Amino acid sequence: MVLPDEASKRLENYHPSRVLTLVYQPFALGTLAILAYHEAKINTRRRNLFGYTLFFLSSLAILVMDLATSGKGGLGTFIGICIISGVFGVADANVQGGMVGDLSYMRPEFIQSYVAGLAASGVITSALRLITKAAFENSQGGLRKGAILFFAISSFFEFLCVLLYAYVFPKLPVVKYYRSKAASEGSKTIASDLAAGGIQALPETDDVESKNQERLSNKELLLQNIDYAIDMFLIYALTLSIFPGFLSEDTGKHSLGSWYALVLISMYNVWDLIGRYIPLIKPLKLESRKALTTVIISRVLLVPAFYFTSKYGDQGWMIMLTSILGLSNGYLTVCVLTSAPKGYKGPEQNALGNLLVLFLLGGIFAGVTLDWLWLIGKGW
Repeated sequence: MVLPDEASKRLENYHPSRVLTLVYQPFALGTLAILAYHEAKINTRRRNLFGYTLFFLSSLAILVMDLATSGKGGLGTFIGICIISGVFGVADANVQGGMVGDLSYMRPEFIQSYVAGLAASGVITSALRLITKAAFENSQGGLRKGAILFFAISSFFEFLCVLLYAYVFPKLPVVKYYRSKAASEGSKTIASDLAAGGIQALPETDDVESKNQERLSNKELLLQNIDYAIDMFLIYALTLSIFPGFLSEDTGKHSLGSWYALVLISMYNVWDLIGRYIPLIKPLKLESRKALTTVIISRVLLVPAFYFTSKYGDQGWMIMLTSILGLSNGYLTVCVLTSAPKGYKGPEQNALGNLLVLFLLGGIFAGVTLDWLWLIGKGW
């Protein structure tokens, strides 16, 4: 939020860490539900480029809004930020569903790398926030200067994503190979991707070959993988019921002072990233469907653990619990997303990837809604 320090303190009464996430999610979930339903007909290249471009323009809009209001903040600015947050949700639905679907018919390691990249972005965000806080904490309008620097860097990286996806990614030999393979299996969504990689569209097939290319419907795929879908929902419902709202506002006062919430969120992001690399070690990867579901359900024990630690524990215990939350979130996400697409044809893997991300976003929406329950007894 690009505001002077005084305006920022006033807006704490609006619970921005909770409100912005809650605004973001309905747009992400609704958009992805539509995209997943029509997935077989949507041009994947246009979808992903639209999403990345929307990310870039939305970050730029934050900077423009700050300059237009001279950083004065206020309720009007906060509403504007909420609108931009909704636009971020639309961008996320296009990119996350599109990319996971795209990578699902390639190698499992590609999905792992992509979701690890998501976690790495969280680590970089935390690092930037810690650096800008340290650099500007005691200066006039320090919070605003730090936020401006952060969104300027974010805009640059998002513009870089647009260029990389448009001109570099489709020309990688391994990407061209798997996209050609998916097209030969009946995928209709990657014609533009093939053209961008310099590959001519495959010729029309005869009736016998068309029959072999028939894919399972979204309903059939969902029924065959309902446990994986529920797993994704539960992982993120639990995580987002604690992170970031509870960690930002409800962990009490400790010796770290204003650094405490930043340290907790940074620890979550770091361990989330580490967790996403653990499944690369074969003996440590959990692939049993029943075992995955059992571990995911057992994470509900973290809720009372966080509650009692916030009331009676010290900051060391809270940091440890936050690390466990991040580690389990990253690890289980990769285990589910890399196991589910196995055994399906390219178009089916693409559709299944979109469905799993839909349930992931549904879990996030449920989690950010449940997160408000922590405020019971605190004036709400």
